[in-house]
Amino acid sequence: MRDFHCPNCGQRLTFENSACLACGSALGFSLDEMALLVITTGDDADRAGFVSASEYELCANRHLAECNWLVPIRTPTWLCSSCVLTIERPNDADPAGLAEFARAEAAKRRLVAELRELKLPIVGRDQDPDYGLAFRLLSSAHEKVLTGHENGVITLDLAEGDDVHREQLRVEMDEPYRTLLGHFRHEIGHYYWERLVKDGPHSEAFRALFGDERQDYSDAVKRHYDNGPRADWRTWFVSAYASMHPWEDWAETWAHYLHMVDTVDTARAYGLTLRPHDARGTSATDGAFESSRVDDGSFNQLIEAWFPLTVALNSLNRSMGTDDCYPFVLGKNAVEKLRFVHDVVRGSRA
Repeated sequence: MRDFHCPNCGQRLTFENSACLACGSALGFSLDEMALLVITTGDDADRAGFVSASEYELCANRHLAECNWLVPIRTPTWLCSSCVLTIERPNDADPAGLAEFARAEAAKRRLVAELRELKLPIVGRDQDPDYGLAFRLLSSAHEKVLTGHENGVITLDLAEGDDVHREQLRVEMDEPYRTLLGHFRHEIGHYYWERLVKDGPHSEAFRALFGDERQDYSDAVKRHYDNGPRADWRTWFVSAYASMHPWEDWAETWAHYLHMVDTVDTARAYGLTLRPHDARGTSATDGAFESSRVDDGSFNQLIEAWFPLTVALNSLNRSMGTDDCYPFVLGKNAVEKLRFVHDVVRGSRA
């Protein structure tokens, strides 16, 4: 994620800001410019970083989902390019569900921004009624909701936005990591497998690395939950869940790749550099994050930046008395799968 600043006064901002707390300027996020812009009613709309309130306003979900994204005036749906992808949400008489909905939409906006940064295709239901991307964000407090993906539609149980509920599930399922953003990244991986890998030029290479996805999925799920993950999963997979079936291996690896790219890109945006030392105390090359943007760089650059960064992140967390930020260990087979995801992402631009 980029380092945002107020175009009017230079104050540092966060991705979620809708106003500058320093100068009071009204702000909106532009996905096209990947920047927060000042919404002005004056004559300064021609200034860099400014847009006229007569041409742009905030998304219609600015109150319901705390959305700070800009839409052109007279947009048919009055919704931004992230919110318009949601086709089902809690009803207006469910205040608890709507609060969870706002948290989920915040995570989804971060996902959509990263997909745009990576230049991945986002084809909505309006363009492809049968397989286009769409989201159902629903609360299991009133109905049975199973988080998952089917033919481009991603369903998310909004209870995952509740910290206590999510942590209970994480412990029960013996997972090292569980977040709303992680769920979105995993499920969007299933969507991109169908768009970028299935029956395409990458399919044979996929099977060589991940296994044959044509094996029965229901049998694989039952075997996983009856017997647990295979004993050697750490040698081959990014997570125990990934060992269940090639589809889940892909989705877990895809999500991990998005974690890596976004975190390293954020480190670069904030000017973070590391000088990892070897056993002899010799410092490696300075400026691990000062090369070209991660999405334009090689996979080797990403990995070389990632490992020392995770050590630093975990050490910082321990200094604060909290659990490791990155509770994973990547074996060489998992790294090769991540390399494959990287190649698929880069190839999608062609």
